[in-house]
Amino acid sequence: MYSEIHQFEPTLPSDRLMAELYPVAENIVTASVKLTAAAHATTRAALRELMRQMNSYYSNRIEGQSTHPLNIARALQHDFSTRPDEARLQRIALAHIEAEQALEHRLAGSSALSSAFLIAAHREMYERLAPSDRLSDDGIEIVPGRLRTQEVTVSRHIPPAAASLPRFLQRMDQRYGESRDAQCDVILAACVHHRGARVHPFLDGNGRATRLQTHCALWRLSQGLWSPSRGFARSVQAYYTALHNADQPMQGAYDGRGPLSEKGLLGWIQYFLGICEDQVTFMSGMLDLDSVRQRIDTLMLQKYRREAAAPLFHVFGLGPVSRGEFSQMTGLGERTARSLMAQLLADGLLVSDSRVGPVRIGLPLDTLSTLFPSLYPEVNHHP
Repeated sequence: MYSEIHQFEPTLPSDRLMAELYPVAENIVTASVKLTAAAHATTRAALRELMRQMNSYYSNRIEGQSTHPLNIARALQHDFSTRPDEARLQRIALAHIEAEQALEHRLAGSSALSSAFLIAAHREMYERLAPSDRLSDDGIEIVPGRLRTQEVTVSRHIPPAAASLPRFLQRMDQRYGESRDAQCDVILAACVHHRGARVHPFLDGNGRATRLQTHCALWRLSQGLWSPSRGFARSVQAYYTALHNADQPMQGAYDGRGPLSEKGLLGWIQYFLGICEDQVTFMSGMLDLDSVRQRIDTLMLQKYRREAAAPLFHVFGLGPVSRGEFSQMTGLGERTARSLMAQLLADGLLVSDSRVGPVRIGLPLDTLSTLFPSLYPEVNHHP
């Protein structure tokens, strides 16, 4: 029976291997810092809300329980399907989005790398669902934030005995709980993701809770502008293979000094860092202003008027403007400019908090194939 914390080792790679991982972690940190300064704060906020929907979609897709992005958008407007199974998937997606927001607010006072945060992630996710929506595949109700009290088998993996869970979580806190430098925190986030999944502290919902924790563990770097869940879901077989390999026992005398394979753990961390580096690089390209300008020009020529491109790019890069300023920047006559702006508002490309207030950028799903191609391609496949 898996019940002693020494069976958990190594919790971190050796110092020599950690040093080899640092350059990739440094690249992620540097690119993330640059990305969080891209575009205006209101544009980043709009993109962040889009990424929440995307995170929900991808995390649930990994679990085989995703609903179409348009249905997630409808759920945010409290528009639920008349089909019970689809409506349940919408509620699960909405719970994930709301849990992500709530957990981000916790970051000021707690470490996202701690076991307490992992438990909070599970609780925030599942307490938003009715008991009928949080049944396991075996029909057992998942209790939000409650550690399992029974033994389980996950595929070929047997997690630690239920009675030993507090000891394993305490060991995780000893090794991972304190934030260090940014580069090390990225590596720790990878370790927490795997070792948390290996411990399997909850009866069900471990994957979702772990990915929520990972999102928050990387938040200070990502600011919600890039998503590891997107990368996991787009390489799901490699994701599960890397997790599985890190579960393996030590492979010979040169494979670390613990019962588990150090090479397997290293392979998982390398996969994790590769996903993070790929995602921050991808989003940096998406937010390159010269490229954004071209994509806005293309969208305006496709669906609107080319005169709207310059003011729309202005609010993307420099932030909200008054309605009068937006109209003037089009160079069109007053009536034509107002009509064009009204169309952009109706379609969601412009957003305002009142009928006469300033306008800022919006990112409706039906524009993404042009504005942010490849970011969320599933929106183009209608349910």
